[in-house]
Amino acid sequence: MVTVVRALEQPSLDGPGAMRLVDVGVPVAGPREVLVKVGAAGVNFADVMQTRGTYDGGPKPPYLAGFEAAGEVVALGENVTSVALGDHVIGTGAGAFAEYMLMPANAVVPVPTDWSDDEALGLVLNWATALASLRPLGRLAAGDTVLIHAAAGGVGQAAVRIAKHYGATVIATASASKHDVVRRLGADHAIDYRTADLVAEVRRLTGGRGVDIVLESVGGDTFRQSIEVARRVTGKVVVIGAAAGEASISNWELNFKHPVHVIGQHLTTTIQHAPELFAEVLEELDELIKAGVYPPGRPTVYDLADGPKALAELEARATVGKLALRPSADD
Repeated sequence: MVTVVRALEQPSLDGPGAMRLVDVGVPVAGPREVLVKVGAAGVNFADVMQTRGTYDGGPKPPYLAGFEAAGEVVALGENVTSVALGDHVIGTGAGAFAEYMLMPANAVVPVPTDWSDDEALGLVLNWATALASLRPLGRLAAGDTVLIHAAAGGVGQAAVRIAKHYGATVIATASASKHDVVRRLGADHAIDYRTADLVAEVRRLTGGRGVDIVLESVGGDTFRQSIEVARRVTGKVVVIGAAAGEASISNWELNFKHPVHVIGQHLTTTIQHAPELFAEVLEELDELIKAGVYPPGRPTVYDLADGPKALAELEARATVGKLALRPSADD
């Protein structure tokens, strides 16, 4: 096996444009770790936030970028029995934008049978995030109305499919150029978040009742609007991101003005503190795959060297669906 490989390094907190291609040594698997030859790495908005220092607990520069990937297990650390050499897995770990990376053995998931590494991207992050947020936390049920922000993105597309499968009415927000995409996925209504009065439009679509669940990944003013459109008393706002910045709601508002449920969901924390819930989500995802609700992914794939371009386009909201980097490593 090679000893020096390519990786993308973030040298500063100046955004994706500062990212650069470097040569690094192949990492060595420690106890309870596996070494993965990366077939495809997932690009997420959290990667963008990390390059600007706005991701809580994110790495300090310089650091090897990326944290989601799928690929082949090529080496096992000590005390690893749940994974075998040659297995194709998907999981998370530091330095995913590289030809090889390490993953915790107890956190990897097998790539579904007959799926490529590209097609499996999003299983552990996008689909698991959407499903955990809507089902065990949001208590999604047939007849609910769900508002899904950033519906054309990786998590958003998964959420639209899941909500429709379980019998919900879906209101999706996306830029106008992406409305056809979210409607093809099953969204009943599409709102251009850039031009529409979101609160007024959602109230119109729901007859003033509000929505049962909001999947809130934007933050900033959109968080406040999400609180306003949630159904009083029983409505839930599940917060999974803060792309547009920080926002808050006071205990006074929750008591008197906006009596709604606000639920935080960060998948890494869910895996750590509620592993039984994550296991249930993975079981349900397997059923959704078998039912055809969760089809193989079709990410937009960039070469590893074009990672800065992919992140910049994601930051500019110029992309649709899942993005991936392909290292094309050679033995």
